[in-house]
Amino acid sequence: MTGPDEARIDELLRDVRSVRALVIGDLMLDRYIAGSVERVSPEAPVPVVRVESERSAVGGAGNVAANIVSLGGRCVVVGCVGADAEGEALVEALETGGVVCAHVLRRTDRPTTVKTRVLAQHQQVVRYDREVDTVAGEELSGELAQRLGEAAQGCDVLIVQDYDKGVLGPAVIAAARTAAAERGIPWVVDPKRRSFFAYGGATVFKPNARELSDALGEGIQPGDEAWMEATRARLGCEHLLVTLGDRGMALQSSRSSLVRLPAVAREVYDVSGAGDTVTAAIALALAAGATIEEAAALANHAAAVEVAKAGVQTVSPQEIAAHARAHR
Repeated sequence: MTGPDEARIDELLRDVRSVRALVIGDLMLDRYIAGSVERVSPEAPVPVVRVESERSAVGGAGNVAANIVSLGGRCVVVGCVGADAEGEALVEALETGGVVCAHVLRRTDRPTTVKTRVLAQHQQVVRYDREVDTVAGEELSGELAQRLGEAAQGCDVLIVQDYDKGVLGPAVIAAARTAAAERGIPWVVDPKRRSFFAYGGATVFKPNARELSDALGEGIQPGDEAWMEATRARLGCEHLLVTLGDRGMALQSSRSSLVRLPAVAREVYDVSGAGDTVTAAIALALAAGATIEEAAALANHAAAVEVAKAGVQTVSPQEIAAHARAHR
């Protein structure tokens, strides 16, 4: 596939500045505790980590929202956090980054999802999670659906970011589908296992290779157009975009042939967060008037920039433009 030329990429990156995106999904706070290991504990056969630094970062659907803003778009997010210090820290970080959080609910019955990673010499020693991941009940789902409908007014694209933490139950998914249809805007889905087959009608359905294989219960065949088309039809989406790590992406649309996009990263440092970057770039580009092929190519460059960075980070329009120029 020949991607958009330099002028078209610059045009799209300029036009995304007028896009307002809505992100609905599971909000999380990522914590990192880093240090060094010099001995094993006398209490158990585990390393003792001498803590040298601690930091927090926005995760989950919040990272997609942060990527939207970093790429030049505007973003409003719908979700819930706990009525706790972690929830306040998460909302504050999003708002400081320019994300509108007026539709984020605070709940006393669901703590903020926090993933804490302990690292020693840059290697993860352990991760521990604090969360309630049961599907939201009728009352919470109803409130989320209402907030989604309100927030969708004036938006140009809707992103459903699912991490299986319970926000995206049937009522909320139905509300997302309805809001997109009523507004006549694209909706982009980054799925997880529990509701994998519940997103019929999505404009773009974007699983990674492992998620798709696990959901289907079989090995995937991203190079086989007949298999990709049958899978797209089974999922009921307009465009199926499968991210394949260092093998790039595979795109199957309802009215066109299979498109393979090879990975364009020169150096892969850390793949964490690359999927969120792809989701944000695809959504913004489509809302800015790109074809699905142009949007996928732009997202491919965005992912290449992100994986060359350590940890989960956002990317800028300038970085994407520079990467695209270097790989013409």
